[in-house]
Amino acid sequence: MTNKHSSLSYLDPGRPEPWASFIEQIDRVAPHLGSLSHWIETLKHPKRILVVDVPIVRDDGTIAHYEGYRVQHNLSRGPGKGGVRFHPAVTLNEVMALSGWMTIKNAALGLPFGGAKGGVRIDPRLFSANELERITRRYTSEIGIVIGPDKDIPAPDVGTDQQTMAWMMDTYSMNVGHTASGVVTGKPIALGGSLGRQEATGRGVYIVAREAGIRAGIPISGARVVVQGFGNVGGIAARIFREHGAKVIALQDAEGAIVNPAGIDIPAALAHAAAHGSLSGFFGAEPIGADDFWQLECEYFVPAALEGQVTPQRAQAMRTRIVVEGANGPTTPAADDILRERDILAIPDVLANAGGVTVSYFEWVQDFSSFFWSEEEINIRLESIMTKAFEAVWRTALERQVSIRTAAFIIACQRILAAREQRGLYP
Repeated sequence: MTNKHSSLSYLDPGRPEPWASFIEQIDRVAPHLGSLSHWIETLKHPKRILVVDVPIVRDDGTIAHYEGYRVQHNLSRGPGKGGVRFHPAVTLNEVMALSGWMTIKNAALGLPFGGAKGGVRIDPRLFSANELERITRRYTSEIGIVIGPDKDIPAPDVGTDQQTMAWMMDTYSMNVGHTASGVVTGKPIALGGSLGRQEATGRGVYIVAREAGIRAGIPISGARVVVQGFGNVGGIAARIFREHGAKVIALQDAEGAIVNPAGIDIPAALAHAAAHGSLSGFFGAEPIGADDFWQLECEYFVPAALEGQVTPQRAQAMRTRIVVEGANGPTTPAADDILRERDILAIPDVLANAGGVTVSYFEWVQDFSSFFWSEEEINIRLESIMTKAFEAVWRTALERQVSIRTAAFIIACQRILAAREQRGLYP
């Protein structure tokens, strides 16, 4: 797919460009926005793009430079909110799209945030803990001019975790001269993190899958589930599916895929992955080829890895009834069309994986008030927000006779562009 909307393309030629996919999704929703479509170009232009050099002294004494980004896509409804990704395939094109999807996601859930995203192009597995700390602190210092508790609030994403957020919070706090716990979310509990945050994205995937299953007549109990990606999102989602009676028959991580038609012991798989760094060698399932993995017959398929994984070819081959997007942007627009033509229900990322940012919102609120909720309260509030958002999107899809994705974009874009219109342009 060529990106006619931006020359900022650094992805491999054979890989779909995320920003082009985002633009196409915006174009598809424009006819449903009425007079607000006057403002649609707002969503095709990120408000602010920061590209930074991240130099560090490596453990062997050499000096190395890495490229980092922070993109604020839209701030009409509140401060920017979105994760920071450490991955060797990070590009500006990707970060732009991820920031755009965060804008839509936050608006679809009714959270008082705009969309932002960041990243550094590194493979964190190739660095020591000390080197990762240096990279994180230098990156935080470089983007410090645009982040803050009321400006832009980063969070963990692929390749980052609560320790990364602790370093980011400390670095920002040292630079501003006081402890600013609300500058990031996804922090350790001891530094103002929220209970329930680590499991929130995977839990949200399960919640929307359950809600979709209720309406589609496909109960979770007894359902076969396939999960691509076995990190924080896919691993936790798989565990919660299993706890509610589903049979997780296949998993895939960066090293390969495994299958067990009788159901995989997810706690054992999680323990194996934690001990060995991947699912490779797990005794409770058999290896399966990538092509065969995408053709497994199941009720729920959860792509929870990276964007652009559900291609038209894979969409044509999939034998599932519901796709629940745990990753950001896993399905290309062309693949989306094929899924719909084949009567495969696709629950979009901007709804399905919004559990993480929802509990990040709770964390941000708790940090400002210095009053913290129990994990039970967190999960109850998460359940309430996500089920209400799902119901609104489902109802809109039925009323407008559009896909669930388009319905989510309609709701989100109406909220974003109404805010833009009411605020006006300054100067």
